[in-house]
Amino acid sequence: MQLAARIQDLKKEYHLSGEVVRALRGVSLDVPEGDYVAIMGPSGSGKSTLLNLLGCLDRPTGGSYYLGPDDVARMSDDRLSEIRASRIGFVFQSYNLIQQLTVLENIEVPLYYQGRIDSRAQQRCRELAQLVGLGDRLRHRPAQLSGGQQQRAAIARSLVNDPRFILADEPTGNLDSVTTGEILALLDRLNRDFKTIIMVTHEDEVARHARRIVRLRDGLLQSDERMREV
Repeated sequence: MQLAARIQDLKKEYHLSGEVVRALRGVSLDVPEGDYVAIMGPSGSGKSTLLNLLGCLDRPTGGSYYLGPDDVARMSDDRLSEIRASRIGFVFQSYNLIQQLTVLENIEVPLYYQGRIDSRAQQRCRELAQLVGLGDRLRHRPAQLSGGQQQRAAIARSLVNDPRFILADEPTGNLDSVTTGEILALLDRLNRDFKTIIMVTHEDEVARHARRIVRLRDGLLQSDERMREV
């Protein structure tokens, strides 16, 4: 099966106040296309560091990271920006919507950065809003939406460039149990449509929606449990 991502002996060190903090001490992981991985672990285990490296938001100190066939650990900053814009979709706990923009305009934001706004692109953004259940909220601003609706808008925005995979950082962390179920159902649907999803969560109930649970501790891979095949 083709791999969406492969990391081998990935390491990340930070230098803080003259001390070396080893956030990742050598993590290896293969993620097949269409997989759905939940990353878990206590505070300080390296979850957020790993997600930042997978999202090309940071560079590893050592090891390799392949996104498809490309070794992104050795790419230039400009090339990494292109990778982030075209092949990775991000979903954050805090939604990161622009308050002055409407739902439709927020979904369009990644296209503005690439100068790709035209009538066809705008129609795709409307279709994505419909997909996540916001077809009747296109002109609403974030302050007029519930938390779940804001997260739906963020998910639609993450899909606008048809990314290779979606990285979700505590996507249900600010939501009540009912809305959490709705967002997880949406992520389940995207995964059934063969979107690869990597999600950081501290909640066991959320993690069980994934096909696989990877646990980190002290910057090392503690366990890798597969519940469902891709």
